[in-house]
Amino acid sequence: MINVEQLTKKYEGSDRSGSEGVTAVDNISIHIEKGEFFTLLGPSGCGKTTTLRMIAGLTQPDSGVITLGDSVLYDSSKKIDMPPHRRGLGMVFQSYAIWPHMSVAKNVAFPLTRRSSRGERPAKKEVDDRVREALRLVQLDGLESRGATDLSGGQQQRLALARALVIRPSVLLLDEPLSNLDAKLREQMRFELKKIQRELGITTVYVTHDQAEALGMSNRIAVMNRGRVEQLGHPRDIYQQPVSHFVADFIGVSNFVKGTVKEGLGEDRWRISSDDGEIIAKSTAEVAAGDRVTVSIRPEHVQMSASTPVDSQPNKWFGRVDIREFQGDSVHHQVRSGESVIRVQTNPSAAMKTGEDVILEFPEGWCSLIPGSGE
Repeated sequence: MINVEQLTKKYEGSDRSGSEGVTAVDNISIHIEKGEFFTLLGPSGCGKTTTLRMIAGLTQPDSGVITLGDSVLYDSSKKIDMPPHRRGLGMVFQSYAIWPHMSVAKNVAFPLTRRSSRGERPAKKEVDDRVREALRLVQLDGLESRGATDLSGGQQQRLALARALVIRPSVLLLDEPLSNLDAKLREQMRFELKKIQRELGITTVYVTHDQAEALGMSNRIAVMNRGRVEQLGHPRDIYQQPVSHFVADFIGVSNFVKGTVKEGLGEDRWRISSDDGEIIAKSTAEVAAGDRVTVSIRPEHVQMSASTPVDSQPNKWFGRVDIREFQGDSVHHQVRSGESVIRVQTNPSAAMKTGEDVILEFPEGWCSLIPGSGE
């Protein structure tokens, strides 16, 4: 559906290191399937919004190719740069960008009534029908005559979405559309956006820095860092098998144990030696005996049980609970094992007391092996 090939964007000026220019997007290539909910995820300044704006035609790349099906939207070598209004894409901005002096209906109708040529403008009846349909999709039907500024924050977000959908775009682009909402409404709108996307089957490219949004809504995620795609895959794969320290640290919470590959055990199993014990991890990462590596394991995957002190075994370490924190549906523990502090998440019925001696178990299948020391 959408192909982005070797896309690069550099801004003039100096970055903090004193080099000339700042590379916002650095030679990235991605493919987005038809009907897919695809998310660009990363921290501020990673290049995700710049990438979205280049797809939309609002920012001109320095080099690369962007295609939509059989249509070339941008090709630096052929000097093709299709203007935004010709690309047939719908976009919702972080600020919503609704017209405060217009009614709800007029805001939604605006993209249709302001088409550049008379032949592209639908008849009034079609405009009215499409406005009603768009408002129904976002559950704003019945509010056609209300002023846009009389809507709540969540309703304004829906209004911006309806205005993007009314042109019946082949692709919907969403630039952090929920960031201005409070936490409870943001969670509610996640479900509504995903429901609308599935109902329409519309290809969607979503930009966010919120990992919960990305994991909960996406078919696939591209995690971006410093203008590059650090990892691209399904949410479960990215969460459970991060390929870098950055991804493991940015997506959720992880424990990191630094060590050295002691030996390969066959069937992609590796014995890792660390200062506080050994861990056997199953991984397809390209490593060899003697390599420095980092083992990542999520707090909810660490198994903890009460025990008197024993000698540590591979994947079974002795520890003592330093701190625990009740979070309602879970309890978070910090357990000291040698010089390591291991975070463990349990349900309240399995919580341990501060100062209690415990055994920590690291299931092989939940241990991700990341090449390098994670510096």
